[in-house]
Amino acid sequence: MNRLLTPPPAETHHAASAGPKIDCSTCLVGRICLPASLTSTATDCQMVQRRIKIVRGDHLYQLGEPVGERFYAVRYGSFKTYHLDPGGLQRIVGFHISGDHMALDTMGLANHRCGAIALEDSEVCEISYDCLHARREALIPLQRHFYTMLSKEIAREQDAALLLRNTRAEQRLTAFLLGISLRYAARGYSSTSFRLHMSRQDIADFLGLTPESVSRLLFGLKSQGLLEVSGRAVTVLDAAGLQRLAGGYVSPPPADEAETRQPQLATAHAA
Repeated sequence: MNRLLTPPPAETHHAASAGPKIDCSTCLVGRICLPASLTSTATDCQMVQRRIKIVRGDHLYQLGEPVGERFYAVRYGSFKTYHLDPGGLQRIVGFHISGDHMALDTMGLANHRCGAIALEDSEVCEISYDCLHARREALIPLQRHFYTMLSKEIAREQDAALLLRNTRAEQRLTAFLLGISLRYAARGYSSTSFRLHMSRQDIADFLGLTPESVSRLLFGLKSQGLLEVSGRAVTVLDAAGLQRLAGGYVSPPPADEAETRQPQLATAHAA
């Protein structure tokens, strides 16, 4: 089973790496996070301020916490982001894996609109917005890349809203699983054998279902011979069948993401 890059042993929560300037061109997910043509530019302008390790279950940032003019790229591991409803209960708004960017929704804001919790021992690169304003002419391609990232995040949120509003429960879960599969594939991992690091409760909350419904629907998909499920391990047996059930609510990742696959990532250690 794939793991999103086998990490070194976790250090302490929010432990920042010390040492020389961080080189994006040597990072295993550098060409997922950035186009190959921009990795040297990102290094030259010291885009990554530091790398932060987050222990499973800890916050990267909390709802209402000062933004501090920075956002994050997931180097390895995975996160869930959440809001609080009027009753103070967590409501999941998204899941993030290696190569994803987080806290882009805070641009121009003073405080975080949601919280982010590590689903496993993880590491992020902290990026300052200041690096996008320094040496403006030299960094125009990098600025354009981040505007593109913002557009993709908005599009992803729109797709999620359409999915929740217009589909049956079975379609929601099937589209969710296929979306995870495609995101793994875009990073050079197997699209047919992967691990869900989020709990059934988190999946249910994200899809507007109950944990019991998620378990029942997974059993139904397994009974139809579409996939195998063992705990959090998922094996896709019939991707075409899942696509039919999803009813067109899942689309492949953009071409530029698919082109960033690195062959060496496909050999990442099993979870």
